[in-house]
Amino acid sequence: MSKFIVFGHKNPDSDSICSAISYAYLLNQTGHEATAYALGAPSEETAYALNAFQMDAPQVIEKAADVAGADTLLALVDHNEAQQSLDDRADFRIWSIVDHHRIANIETVEPLYYRAEVVGCTSTILYKMYNEQGVDIPKNIAGLMLSAIISDTLLMKSPTCTPEDEAAIIALAAIAGVDYQTYGLELLKAGTNLSSKSCEELLNLDAKSFPMGSASVRIAQVNTVDVNDVLTRKAEFEALMNKACADEGYVLSVLLITNILDSNSTALVCGSEAGKIEDAFGVKVADGLAELAGVVSRKKQVVPPLTKAFEG
Repeated sequence: MSKFIVFGHKNPDSDSICSAISYAYLLNQTGHEATAYALGAPSEETAYALNAFQMDAPQVIEKAADVAGADTLLALVDHNEAQQSLDDRADFRIWSIVDHHRIANIETVEPLYYRAEVVGCTSTILYKMYNEQGVDIPKNIAGLMLSAIISDTLLMKSPTCTPEDEAAIIALAAIAGVDYQTYGLELLKAGTNLSSKSCEELLNLDAKSFPMGSASVRIAQVNTVDVNDVLTRKAEFEALMNKACADEGYVLSVLLITNILDSNSTALVCGSEAGKIEDAFGVKVADGLAELAGVVSRKKQVVPPLTKAFEG
């Protein structure tokens, strides 16, 4: 029997952790031996979902070698890019990827199962895979998948949300036995409790690095109900972001502060190529800040125009 380790991206969000758990369960129900892992501790939002559906958080690992044998297979969810993944993934065979992001810098020696769809959440794809393979979804797994889709689509308010995501939310909520509107608001609110976290923790809570042209860009995102409250720590954020640019070679570091109530974001911008924000969005960066009206999705509304600006 094949053995798999299943994991999402570094600095995991709810979809990354919930999808790993859900995909591992599906693999176990279809003739494989799979274990879910995480490449970071769960956020407060994810912890809320795990607690609500009485599920344990996956073990946190940094390298596959810490838990895998030489013949262990990798199953990736919610990412494909190397810099977002396990540091030693090139030493192991990638058997499958289930994702909803752009495809970049991925190369394998052998063929693999690759499923990427233009939907708001990896868990939406997994919901379809359960149905296609005739595997019943347990209540707790349904709850985690529901939580992931609510998180990634901001309770269906994000432009990344598709009719498939909406249908999955309704179906999974019925299986989980919750009202998705009521539960969804509580879940999202749990993720906006930022006061107990340091600036460094917030910058790494949901952050990804992206190659854009010949440059390396770092984009972090936090959700809040009060942007100004986050910006009371602006100077400390800037010091940390500028240090990361110097130490890690980023030409641009962005903290996207998203207000879940009005679906707008403020971008805190550092780095030698801060002007690319102006090129990408047609806005002015003033005192390191740019107002991005209607922008809530890093994947759909931030990465594509920024990539175009760098490769332009």
